[in-house]
Amino acid sequence: MSWAAAAAAAASAALALGTVSTPAASPDAVPGPLHGTVVGAGQPLRGVQVRLLAGSRSGVRELGRATTDASGSFTIAHAEPADAVVYVEAASAATRRFRLRSVVGVGAGGGVPQRTVNTVTVNELTTVATTYALAQFSDQRGITGPSPGLQNAAATSFTLADPVTGKPAAAVTADSANSQTLATLDTLANLISLCTADNPRCDQVLRLAAPPGGAAAADTVQAVGNLAHNPTLSPADLYALAREANVFTPALTAPPTAWILALRHTATDLYAPGRIAFDAQGNAWATNNWLPGTRTPNPFVTVQDPTGVPTLGSPISGGGMKGGAWGIAIDHDGSVWIPSYGGNVMSKYSAAGAVLSPPTGWKNGGLNHPQGTAVDQRGNLWIANSYGLKGKPGQGSVVVYPHGDPSKAITITDAGFNHPFAVQIDGYGRAWVTNSHLSFAEILENKRPGKVGGSVTVIGPDFRPIASINDSSLQAPVGLALDSEGNAWVANFFSSAITRIRPNGTVAGVHQLPGTVFPWSVAVDGTDRVWVAGFGASSVSLLCGVNTAACPLGATGGTVLSPGAGFRNEAIQHLTAVQIDASGNVWVANNWARIIPPTGGEGLVELIGLATPVCTPLTPLPVRPSSTTPTACSTPGRVGGPTRLQEQRAPQ
Repeated sequence: MSWAAAAAAAASAALALGTVSTPAASPDAVPGPLHGTVVGAGQPLRGVQVRLLAGSRSGVRELGRATTDASGSFTIAHAEPADAVVYVEAASAATRRFRLRSVVGVGAGGGVPQRTVNTVTVNELTTVATTYALAQFSDQRGITGPSPGLQNAAATSFTLADPVTGKPAAAVTADSANSQTLATLDTLANLISLCTADNPRCDQVLRLAAPPGGAAAADTVQAVGNLAHNPTLSPADLYALAREANVFTPALTAPPTAWILALRHTATDLYAPGRIAFDAQGNAWATNNWLPGTRTPNPFVTVQDPTGVPTLGSPISGGGMKGGAWGIAIDHDGSVWIPSYGGNVMSKYSAAGAVLSPPTGWKNGGLNHPQGTAVDQRGNLWIANSYGLKGKPGQGSVVVYPHGDPSKAITITDAGFNHPFAVQIDGYGRAWVTNSHLSFAEILENKRPGKVGGSVTVIGPDFRPIASINDSSLQAPVGLALDSEGNAWVANFFSSAITRIRPNGTVAGVHQLPGTVFPWSVAVDGTDRVWVAGFGASSVSLLCGVNTAACPLGATGGTVLSPGAGFRNEAIQHLTAVQIDASGNVWVANNWARIIPPTGGEGLVELIGLATPVCTPLTPLPVRPSSTTPTACSTPGRVGGPTRLQEQRAPQ
């Protein structure tokens, strides 16, 4: 992708299961018995030990067990837990290394309706689907974790494989954009089918699926889990082994660069989506730049549930929406604030999808092409007032609606503002704002980009600018995200680099990505790993963050962990947003489908199970949901503390 094209584009835009308890009779409701069949390598398996298990934030318990008959069939009568994830685990009597799983029930507590199936086909496909979807909730005890992420992850497994038939789910097969994921599912299923009997090929599968520096996988569930957590493991060698089985088709015809499962989710009027935010239930809210097939401002906001199904009356219109901008913020009441780039206003919607702003939106504060938005610990709404990408250099302001009240708008000005783009809040209530320095009316007249420049402004909780951070690495900075320690990770569009800035304002590092990435957006997961959405190369990059314990041995902060060209998939187009949900899925926004001529992208894409979950909405720094605290997610972070960057000591 050329610089000129990029400029034009930006202008418009599982581990082994240990012992579990078998409690006394449960008071839970009793549905019909579960009837199932265990199948391996396309054949029913006799003498397989089957257990029905329930996982919740309190642990794992056994609901019942059975042994398959000559036809591979079993029946288990059981009580249905109210809020747990119910799943089947089947272990072959012939070889304990061949272990299968399938989700059969999703309880209350998530962002999706409860669901139970009374018939199941447990095979390699359901095992891959269950293990990837619940990768962040699986350990030696089994499947367990906090709500709503646990239940939402279990529901996601149904979007990959149908537990009743043991075949790929309609979400995979109905959209041609998901064909690569269908082939990857089948390839992984073929791979573990090699372990239906003890043989040297199974030995190789388990050895090649060992985590970096770790021992060989103990069984097939652990092998698939290792690939979900370490998707760049042995792609060529494992692919070659998978070709020796032909149980599931269509399979991959060439080795992948990574073992990822990506699903595109489309919906009515979901077109050229710009930004994503997750509410407390895990619903994905998205802005839309244009109406489908046009470059006319889109008046709709999209809301999809954790499985990608439209919800809350989506698409939602009204409240002044006219071309959603690069910004969504969810306040402490669950209300959703979205800037209308074309309408120069703010729009507001309730947690249930009702329109709360007036028909013309709120213009208070002198809004002019608003972009990034954020809510701080006190409930103040911050808006990056960009003045558009084609305005004169040096324009822009930041507008604050104190406690979400537009009538009390405060307009913050500063000499350092230059087309503000993104805004994020740190643990002290300070706002970090990128200044993109983008004035394409002038830039496009030059034949070479030269140094575009850029900066980051930090504003105190008293609404007074503290400092302007200037560094040669800041070249058209757009998106930024803060990690749990308050470091800012800034995406530089024109240099394809990520700048890491310490909480005291000093630059800790500059981390180069391939020159064609043109990064637009950054998200940090629950173990501080850094995810980057690439507009140019249609890719997602992963960097090690400040928590190097969450990275492979030898990695340091900023080490690129994804393949050289990033995680890529046929479903992924030119991206402007990346966000992590409470189930550990990485969601990206297909903003453009083609650069020339400019064509809107279609849908949101979900990379399943790759990231460490975070509490949603952000509070404001990334926090991993916990099963050991009274609530999975804490209240918004601390305020107070340093109001000047120099009051903080730089790390030694």
